[in-house]
Amino acid sequence: MSTLEQEIERRIAREVAAWQKQVTGKGEPTKIDEGWLQTPEGLRMPFRVLKNAGIPPQEIELFNQRARLKEQIETTHDETLRNQLLKKLSALEQIIAFRLEKLKQMGRG
Repeated sequence: MSTLEQEIERRIAREVAAWQKQVTGKGEPTKIDEGWLQTPEGLRMPFRVLKNAGIPPQEIELFNQRARLKEQIETTHDETLRNQLLKKLSALEQIIAFRLEKLKQMGRG
């Protein structure tokens, strides 16, 4: 083995040793959140990329809209308005159900 190869090996060994000293949480199991396990396998990586980029999936906004509608329904006293909100909620829940079903199908394929 040439001295150049030996020097390269020594430098690599030094860098690996320095890296190992910086690694935190050695020996601890990786924490996997429940959402990861519930996400279809084919969608885990795309959702992870979106999450890391700070972009929530569109379904999150739909869930937020649903929560706001439910809150409005609970606080309104006008029956006409309440019925309109209930229709909007029903339509929104159908949209959410269709989107979630489509995501399940995409995750399998």
